[in-house]
Amino acid sequence: MAWRDTFLLHFGPGLLGGITLGDWVHLLRDNRFAVAPSCFLRALAISLQSSQNSIFRRYENWRYGAKLKDVAVQPPLFLLGHWRSGTTHLHNLVTVDDRFAFPNNYQAFFPHSFLSTEARNSRAIAFFLPKRRPMDNIEWTIQSPQEDEFALCVTALASPCMGWAFPRRRDHYDRHLTFRNVSEREISRWQEAFVLFLKKLTWKYGRPLVLKSPPHTCRIRLLLQMFPEAKFVHIHRDPYTVFQSSKKTFLVNFELHRLQRARLDDVDDWILRQYREMYRVFFEERSLIPKGHFHEVCFEELEADPVGQLRRMYEALDLADFGPAEPALQRYVDSIAGYKKNEFPELPSELRKRIATDWRACFDEWGYPA
Repeated sequence: MAWRDTFLLHFGPGLLGGITLGDWVHLLRDNRFAVAPSCFLRALAISLQSSQNSIFRRYENWRYGAKLKDVAVQPPLFLLGHWRSGTTHLHNLVTVDDRFAFPNNYQAFFPHSFLSTEARNSRAIAFFLPKRRPMDNIEWTIQSPQEDEFALCVTALASPCMGWAFPRRRDHYDRHLTFRNVSEREISRWQEAFVLFLKKLTWKYGRPLVLKSPPHTCRIRLLLQMFPEAKFVHIHRDPYTVFQSSKKTFLVNFELHRLQRARLDDVDDWILRQYREMYRVFFEERSLIPKGHFHEVCFEELEADPVGQLRRMYEALDLADFGPAEPALQRYVDSIAGYKKNEFPELPSELRKRIATDWRACFDEWGYPA
């Protein structure tokens, strides 16, 4: 294991590196200060960083608050799909087009202060960042596109990803997957935090935003309330592969972000339940999307013909003239031609039967053999 991976595993603050001191104390109190002794170094790193984040947030609000007040967020393009369905690959492909903007790693992890601190601090943070993502060996830099979910995790304290830090309460934080069983107050806080983050990105870049977050897959109703003209792309993949890859990813994420001992005996049940709930709501809400604002992509077809699939997506959603984006897209595709995906052993027959049964609606919807 490279030293950067070791550092992040034992001392890195993980997804809470951008939290403010007040929110950190609130989060600890809400979890009864149940931090495992083996995670004290991570908790210490978060505590030290949170004090700086509070100072920088106050400065950023003072410096940019008035400028952000009247910023209008252009209708975003939301990329939907369960974890490990190909959302990162799709995000990387679309954001090659410099007519769009996106949150990068620094901005997603330091949403309170990136307008003030990114130019000064991003190089130092990048020094500690592994060159490739631990779960799939994809190239990873401080400027790489990142999920806006991480920004919402520390600004609204409302994300299922919080369960990676506090795995004993995964079920509690999973209610923020769909927001169907939370108070209006929590929803308003989440929406306000989301809009502010997007205003900052819009002020910085002045371009339409491409946003990727797996939980958004089952938040279409809320997203349309905020952005009625938004456009959506959903990507699907062989559910068996999604299960295997999700399990590997979540196990890695628990190690990178946890503040407690992670219970692993129920991980299969948790993944099955989360996926089933995500797509139950997705199938209910996708009809709310206006005609011409939704497009679906098959990962296997995207992998085989990325340029052709992106061209179809641009045309279906009337995004822009695809021609100017094609040369840069082809260069990017050529640059990753040697990438090798994770390989997994055969699923046990009983688990395979459970996946086929629990996720039957998705096998049938997209024509994957069960």
